Parts: sequence; structure tokens; C-alpha cells
Amino acid sequence: MVLSLSLAHSLTLSRAESVELSLRLKFETCQQKEEVSFESSDPKFSIGPDGSLYAEQDVTNLTEPIQFMVTARDSMGKYIWETTVKLALAGHPTVPPPPTHTRSSSNGLRRQKRDWVIPPINVPENSRGPFPQVLVRIQSDQDKEIEIRYSITGAGADQPPNDIYIIDPVTGKMSVTKPLDREERASYHLRAHAVDINGNQMEPPIDLYIYVIDMNDNRPEFKNQVYNGSVAEVSKPGTSVMQVTAFDADDSTTANGLVHYRILSQTPHIPIPNMFTINGATGEISTIASGIDREKVSQYAIIVQATDMEGSLNFGLSNTATALISITDINDNPPELDSKTCFILFCGFTFRDKDQPHTPNWNAVYRITGGDQMGHFAIRTDEITNDGRVVVVKPIDYERNNAFTLMVVVSNQAHLASGIPSSPSSSAAVAITVLDINEAPVFPSNPKIIRFEEGVPADTTLATFAALDPDRFIQQTIRYSKLSDPANWLKINRTNGRITTTAVLDRESPYMKKNVYEATFLAVDNGSPPATGTGTLQIYLIDVNDNVPVLVPQEALVCERSRHGYPVNITASDLDSEPNAGPYVFELPSYPSSARRNWTISRLNGNYAQLKLRIPYLEAGMYRVPILVSDSGNPPLSNTSVLKVKVCPCDENGDCTVIGAVTVAGLGTGAIITILICIIILLSMVLFFVVWVKRREKERQTKPLLIDPEDDVRDNILKYDEEGGGEEDQDYDLSQLQQPESLDHIMSKPAGVRRVDERPVILESQYPVRPTVPHPGDIGEFIIDGLRAADNDPTAPPYDSLLVFDYEGSGSTAGSVSSLGSSSSGEQDYDYLNDWGPRFKKLADLYGGGGED
Repeated sequence: MVLSLSLAHSLTLSRAESVELSLRLKFETCQQKEEVSFESSDPKFSIGPDGSLYAEQDVTNLTEPIQFMVTARDSMGKYIWETTVKLALAGHPTVPPPPTHTRSSSNGLRRQKRDWVIPPINVPENSRGPFPQVLVRIQSDQDKEIEIRYSITGAGADQPPNDIYIIDPVTGKMSVTKPLDREERASYHLRAHAVDINGNQMEPPIDLYIYVIDMNDNRPEFKNQVYNGSVAEVSKPGTSVMQVTAFDADDSTTANGLVHYRILSQTPHIPIPNMFTINGATGEISTIASGIDREKVSQYAIIVQATDMEGSLNFGLSNTATALISITDINDNPPELDSKTCFILFCGFTFRDKDQPHTPNWNAVYRITGGDQMGHFAIRTDEITNDGRVVVVKPIDYERNNAFTLMVVVSNQAHLASGIPSSPSSSAAVAITVLDINEAPVFPSNPKIIRFEEGVPADTTLATFAALDPDRFIQQTIRYSKLSDPANWLKINRTNGRITTTAVLDRESPYMKKNVYEATFLAVDNGSPPATGTGTLQIYLIDVNDNVPVLVPQEALVCERSRHGYPVNITASDLDSEPNAGPYVFELPSYPSSARRNWTISRLNGNYAQLKLRIPYLEAGMYRVPILVSDSGNPPLSNTSVLKVKVCPCDENGDCTVIGAVTVAGLGTGAIITILICIIILLSMVLFFVVWVKRREKERQTKPLLIDPEDDVRDNILKYDEEGGGEEDQDYDLSQLQQPESLDHIMSKPAGVRRVDERPVILESQYPVRPTVPHPGDIGEFIIDGLRAADNDPTAPPYDSLLVFDYEGSGSTAGSVSSLGSSSSGEQDYDYLNDWGPRFKKLADLYGGGGED
């Protein structure tokens, strides 16, 4: 008998397909078809007798391809076939399954033993062992002839998580090494291998499917520990409130993962303990009874329990959560006016409403429905207390209405809920009495406007500005006074309010604004306390022609030759207004005759004219041109204005030159020349003085000094704080400190002191030249000669010092300077003199080697 197996190994499913899958198994034999039974390794799928594959569960939630094994057996159990089926949703790639293996004992087909066909292995989670725990034994039919070694591969064996499953390589016993957790991994797919001792494959790899059997080891867990919901008060039974949800990590297809909900308790038990119910399967909470009233209970707390094992309290695991249900307010309580309180200046209402404060269901709206036709009153609502207060929004006149009766209605912002057997509003009557007070006098026309021509003389009565007292039921006297009168033109009679002028009214006054003069007056009654009213009087002054026109501008500039430059545009200004102002008439008077002889005026329009030269040339200078200007009043007024015209030489562009401008300023040619000469002389003197100062400075710098700068001791004056000696020491010749008028007495003076403060201007005396380096033996004579030469030389420095030489007496304890011996042998070393500073430089040069130079 020859069998052929044709299987559809790889299938692609669409989410819209039926649960019957297009898989067919077809067998062909030498004689006729034999009956074959099928078995699936995945309990989610089954195979019918005709080879059709069915899904026992919903497969539309597959997220990745699923693979399982299909085994076929003949009726005698002699032949076994197996193949791998892989299912994937449309859009997921499919991988071809391994080929089908068939074994027989003859005719070229290899027979497959039962020991090498391993059905799916089910292992319960949380097993207590002992471990390792043997699950199955794998054995090849060739292990009797050849030494076989067994191994397994896949996730859980040699792939993470490693070493959960192990296999004895000799006996083929596969074991689990530790307890399994279905919530971590629900199934394992391993492959078993059989090789000889040389590593040669003796059997094709076989797939091992291990399924972890779920145990009820997880409690239901609520998504939130506290749920918040709300429902309106006066809701009907069956109104949905909220939904709670719990999740169980156990298998949801078994009772271990099926959760059931129930309500354990309700707080408070008002009006009944069971105001709410819950759907055991979905967790939806809804109302079950009527009578929910927010004014009695504003919130309910419900303890909800979730139990798995379909709610079995004996076998299931449970967990609890809290559901807080807030009762939302509706306007089911109309407002009520508890009382009304009225005082002299205040009237208010006390409000009461049981609804939730500071919501539209509680906020009060007050309305005045009657008793106030003129709209004198309004009601203000206190935002905190919701009370109402009657306020005056329009002035009340006691003389017209001395009492009011108001009808006040109060309601809520929100409409009253339907089905409430109460009126949506509350009303009350308010009686208000008006008190009379002393009101200020009122001017009937305020402001009062009167019209007069300007020039109204003093003591003219303008009008009577009287006020009325609105207090008709009280007899009072009114007195008038002036509050504001900027120009002090008016006065008012204290008793009757008659206004008269105190000065002439002038429309051109700076106190006028748009021809209107404004004054303010007071009216005071004799009430208690006195009241004062204010009235304004506006006087409109009509213009009269009382101001002459004035020429504009007052000065102008014209070129001396008429062909150059431009004419002068002139106009006039008049303080009067139309028609007493323009148009103006401009004329040149007949006197002086030079005006019309030299100048001419041409009219441009009603307000402007042009002045220009009549003659071709006019000498540069300042000219006063009289012009007669007349306005258009009735009768017209005229005025002769003088225009100062500066005539000057101009360039080609018609601009006045600089010399011309000076000439026009009033200076003639002689005056200009004189000014220029004076400026030149002044500059020459300044230049001469600067040259003289520079020359003097140069002479001072070029004169040589009479002594070596290194020998000059003027900057090395030593001061000793000594009070001096006796009378002999004080015998000084003070005349040496003064500048002598002549030098005769100095030149005739015997040898002695001959110093003066300034260098003499006489010729310098000629003295024999002294040797530069004297002989050491003549030191005393050298000093005496030098002293004598210095005393007799009036030109020798220092000029600002006075040297006094005098006899100091005998018997000095100090030795004589002349006793100091000097030797020319040269054995004495004077090099130390170089270290004594610049004062001893000369001496160091004489004795320290200066002779060799």
C-alpha cells in the first residue's frame, strides 16, 4: 500500500474569516481510502475527520504567527504522520514549516516509531518538586544498535531563560529544574536532537511544545485604589454612576482569571443601606433606589470587592477598592426671604436657600416688580451672604414723592428643577419713607447766556440772575455773591441777583474765549445747614469796529536796484473780527513826497499787497516808508504805519551782500575804513608784544652762567635753628640787602664784603687768571686769593645771598686750618674725596689725580 500525504503547511488568516480554516489532508492508497484520525498539539485548534482545521477560540487578537504540530494516525496505529502548521494574520509574513516526516518498515518509506512522536507537554505552574522533575523521555528506535546522544535547544534550554529544561544525553529523559510561572511565560518551544557519538545526526530534530498550566495564584488588582464618580440628586433608579475595573494576571480563559464584583458596604446608610448596585461582570455602579438628596448626604463611600474564580468566596482570591460618589446639586429648593430690615439709609433682605452655596442653584436674583415706576431704586446682591440691599440709583425728590412701597421678588440663577412642588421664587413688600433735607438753590437757566455789543459802559444793568429754592414747604431767604469774575467787570445785588457792569466790556480782552465772557455766582439760603447753589453767566459780546489795522511786517529788505531781488509782501492785522477787519486797503501817503516818488504799492488780494521800488536805483541805506492801511468796517478805520526798509547791494541771486548788510546797518564808508584800521593796529600791537616776549625769553636762555652748575650752591642752603650769639654777632650791615641806585660806593669800597642781590650791569672786571691746579704748598695763599677775588667781583654768583665774613675772636679750641700740613710727595691717598659727593668734587679733582689731566 502506498500512501501520499498532502498538507497545507502555512496558512494566512484575515480578521474577517470564519473559524473554519482551509486545511485539508488527502490520502491516496493502492486500494481505497483508509480512515485516519487527526490530533493537534495546540488545544486552541482542532481537526475534523475530513481534515478541516477549526479554531476553538477567537483568533482575531493574534499579534504574531502561531505554530503547532498536527499528527495523523491510521486506524490500526501502524502508521503515524506529523507536520507543523503555522498560522498568521493577513499582513504578517509566514515561514514555511519543516517538511513532513513519514516512516514505514518497507517499500522505501521509513516507519516512524511512537517513541519519537512527542505530544504537547503540560506542566502546572508553582510545582513544589522535587526538582529536577522528569517530564518526558525521548528515545530513538536506533538506540539499540547505535549509541545515541540526546540534546535539546531553544528558549528555556540553551537560550534565555537558560537551564529551565535539561535532558539526560544517554537516557533521553527531559526534566524541569525549577517551578514555572505562567504569568512570566505561558509556553515553551524546544527542539530535541539525536546524534551518535561522532556527532552525526541520527534522527531529524523533533519539536517539543510545553504548556504551563495556570494555577489561581494572583489576586484581582484594581486599577485605582480610590474611584471618584458623581450623580445628580433626585436621580431615578438605574442611573449609571461610574465603573470600576480590576485585572487578574491569571489565565482569563479559565475561572482563575474571571473576576466578579460585589458591593460590601455603603456609608452612610441614608436613606437606605443599599442605594447603589454593581454589575458583577463589568463593574458598572448604578443607582437602585430613589431619594438621593444632596442637602442630606453630599457624598457616599462604597467598598467594592473583586473576586476571581467567578466570584467563588470559597476558592477565589479577593481584593477591595473604594468608590466615592459625590452628589451633584440641582435647583430643587426655591429661595426664601427670611426677613427684611430697613433703616433710615439702608434696607436689606435676609436670604435662605438649601442648595449648594455659590452655585447658580443658590445664587439669588432680586427684582423690583412694582412701586418704582421712575426707577429710583435697585437691589444689590452680596456675593458672600447672598443677601439683598436696596440702594438708590436715581435722585429722589421729597417734594414729589415722600414714600414708596416696593414689591421685591427673589429667584435663583438656575431654573427650578422639574417635578419640584414649590414656587420658583419668593416675594416681599418693602415700605420706604423719604426724609426731607435742605436742598441748595437752583438757577433756572444754568448757564445763562446774554448778548451785548462790546464797549458797554460801567454801571449798566445786564440781567437779573435769580435762583429758586426747591424746598417748597420751607420759607427761606436767598443771598447772592460773586464766585468768579476774571476781568472784574461785574457785580451782583445780594438780595435780588441783579448784575451790573463795573468796567467797559471789551471783546478783545484776553479774558474772552470765542467772544464769550464767563462769570460764576453763588446763591446761599439760610437753612440749617445752609445750602449753596452755583450759577454761570455767559456774556456774548458782539464785535464793533474799534481797533485800527496794523501793518505786518514792520521791517523788510530790498535790493538797491529794482531789477534785482523781489518785492515785499505786506498785510495787516486787526483785533476786530469780520466784517470789521479785512479786506484791507494799502496806500502811500502824499507826504513825504519821496514815498510815492521812490516806492509803489500793488494789490494782490483783499489782505495782501506788494511794495517795490519805482525808480531803477536807490542808494543803500535804511528807509522809513509810511503806508496807510484801512479796514472794511462801517465806518472804516485807517492807520498810517511805518515800514522800515533796508536797501542794500545784492548779488545775482537777489541776496544782500555782506558789505551791503553792514552799510544798511547805518555805517558809512569812512566809518567802515576807520574800524578796519583800528582792527589792524590792534592786531599789530598784539603781534609786537608776542615777538618781544619771545625775544626776551630767548636772551635769557642764551646768557651763560658765571659758575659751573655743579659748583652752584644756591639750591643747597642749610638752615640751622639757632637764636644767634651776642651783640657782636648781631652787628650786620643791612644796607647790603638793598638794591643800590649806583655802584660807585661799591667800586670804591675797600676789600671786604661786596655782594649784592642782583647781577650788576657794569662791565665785568678783568682779573688775572688763576691756575687751575695750585701747588699743594700754597693752599693758604690760594684760598686768600680766591676770597679776595670773590669779594671784589660784583658779578660773581650767588646773586641772592649775602656772605658775611667777620672776626670770630681768639682762643678757639679748634686747631688752625693753616696748621694742616701738605706734602707734595704724593704718598697721601685722596681718592676717598670722590665718595663725599658733588660738593667735594673740585677738591677731589685737585688732590685725587686732577693734576695729571
